Amino acid sequence: MAMSDIKQQARIELAKRNFFRYCNLMTPKFYKPNRQYLIDLCDDMEAFKDDDNDIMIINVPPRHGKSLTATKYTQWLLGYNPTLRIMTGSYNERLSTNFSKQVRNAIAEIKAEDDIVVYSDIFPKTKIKYGEAQMNLWSLEGSQTNNYLATSPTGTATGFGADIIIIDDLIKNAEEANNANVLEKHWEWFSDTMLSRLESGGKIMLIMTRWSSQDLAGRALKELPNNGYKVKHINLKAQQSDGSMLCDDILSASEFKRKSKTMSSEIASANYQQEPIDLKGRLYKEFKTYDVQSEYKKIWNYTDTADTGNDYLCSITWGERQDGLQEVIDVIYTQEPMEVTEKMVANAYIRWGVHQAEIERNNGGRGFARAIRERLTGVGRTVINDFHQSANKEARIYSNSSWIEQNVLFPSDWRYRFPEYYEAMTTYQAKGKNKFDDAPDATTGVAETMTSRQIKINLFKGGF
Repeated sequence: MAMSDIKQQARIELAKRNFFRYCNLMTPKFYKPNRQYLIDLCDDMEAFKDDDNDIMIINVPPRHGKSLTATKYTQWLLGYNPTLRIMTGSYNERLSTNFSKQVRNAIAEIKAEDDIVVYSDIFPKTKIKYGEAQMNLWSLEGSQTNNYLATSPTGTATGFGADIIIIDDLIKNAEEANNANVLEKHWEWFSDTMLSRLESGGKIMLIMTRWSSQDLAGRALKELPNNGYKVKHINLKAQQSDGSMLCDDILSASEFKRKSKTMSSEIASANYQQEPIDLKGRLYKEFKTYDVQSEYKKIWNYTDTADTGNDYLCSITWGERQDGLQEVIDVIYTQEPMEVTEKMVANAYIRWGVHQAEIERNNGGRGFARAIRERLTGVGRTVINDFHQSANKEARIYSNSSWIEQNVLFPSDWRYRFPEYYEAMTTYQAKGKNKFDDAPDATTGVAETMTSRQIKINLFKGGF
């Protein structure tokens, strides 16, 4: 055997056992040995198949090979273990079909030249079963079940159980990243459909460029560990903290600077630096906090009842400080029905000694206020004012946002005391479609209550 043949055979043997070596052998122009981030990424992906992690989340900048590596990984896994059942998910049916084609075509490629390595040279026992015509659902020779399914949020996964699920980039653009309803549908598809298809002991890999704190990666990072899943997170930024680039020959510092100047700064930060766009584009940039409650001139409450069955009731109790700042003391933020929230709000008035309460009477608020008064008969001294709010909600929220940032203080642990309210306030978008606006709306009511009161005081002092 010639020396060149011996070396080629050695490379083939390494490719069987090592994922990066497989990528390098099949696509040497991209998977170069000097691209250390690709070596590290491939090594982490290889280790994932046998380690104790349930979920691997990989955030990679554009053009750095995330989708290519995902298809290579699927090919390699089926060669390494032809009995695996793998499901892949992409943005839509066209992309999921394209993903499937790349995997299937690589496995089925026919050797035409002796010196060019093809898949069958590395994994000769892994072959597409004869007669498998479907592009998105197929089997390997010798398998009694389907080995591969490509799907999307609009596709189907019925009847397929997966050992490994690989999801590659679900968000199409910034418009989707700012659409809370789209992001919620992605999560529902993942949690209700994809997780239900995972066999016992199976694993899920999410590979995506970050867009939003509420995108699939963000939700998975936040919620899955609390549900008992062990999650590994690989977060690759195009530019490092010292100014160096992840890979200069893919994206240089000068090119990155030019791109960042050309596109929206929020999109550049999300796509290249994995900083979610909604944290850049959120309405409230920062919130003031306090550690110890102050002495208050007066205790207030503002309650915005739920407009529909899916909305939240938001009831905020706060103390008016001597210096004119407002300290939030308590928040009720819930989707419980009115018969439950009436008791919760009335109890809050009593517990905190609320002096004056404002209740929006839109969509049932008047009846709510009446019920609260009845509950307080003989036990409370709260003055309740119920009123109709006719002003444009979005305009009110936007115009009062600066006042809230400057004059409203929240408990230093409000993230843990009022988690859903905290989430709603810290992710509310200045532009884009928000799924809920109940928290900012009620907080705006706090601002309007205090600013209108100050106007009345100033008028009174002026002799009007």
